[in-house]
Amino acid sequence: MDETDFWQIIDDTRDAADGDPDEQADLLVERLLQLTPDDVIDFARLFQARFRRAYRNDLWGAAYLLLDGASDDSFDYFRFWLIGQGREVFEGGLAEPDDLADLLPEFDEEEDGDAEDLGYAADEAYERLTGLPLPEVGGRQAEQPSGPALDFDDPDVMAKRYPKLWERYGD
Repeated sequence: MDETDFWQIIDDTRDAADGDPDEQADLLVERLLQLTPDDVIDFARLFQARFRRAYRNDLWGAAYLLLDGASDDSFDYFRFWLIGQGREVFEGGLAEPDDLADLLPEFDEEEDGDAEDLGYAADEAYERLTGLPLPEVGGRQAEQPSGPALDFDDPDVMAKRYPKLWERYGD
């Protein structure tokens, strides 16, 4: 499985789920069950690489504004969700987190930004296919997010760093 196949599966399941992250996770498991165990491992490896790549303070700050706060766990689930939005949103958000204001014009903090189950879809599919747990595929995540730390509770810092997100979601 290559990156194009990975993103196609993400797009297909997102579109079929009509934006519902829980439904997308279920559809993703069903789609992965149609693959070989080795392809599921490849998918998991590609997913984990993106998950680790998004472990950045600047993206966490954007999630903090979008979600009206973001703990360690909620930032993990946000990164799962961001991957689930597809390549354009994911790459655009990483290129400039403040652009998520434009890339996610209809973001609803009650329904969006949390896709815990999406992050475990490959694990479930692999176990259902083989009866075994998914092997370790991604290595360990860094202990600290990359990039300069931000004071998420300082309105001046947040408004300056994320002017578009601040305008829509700031206090």
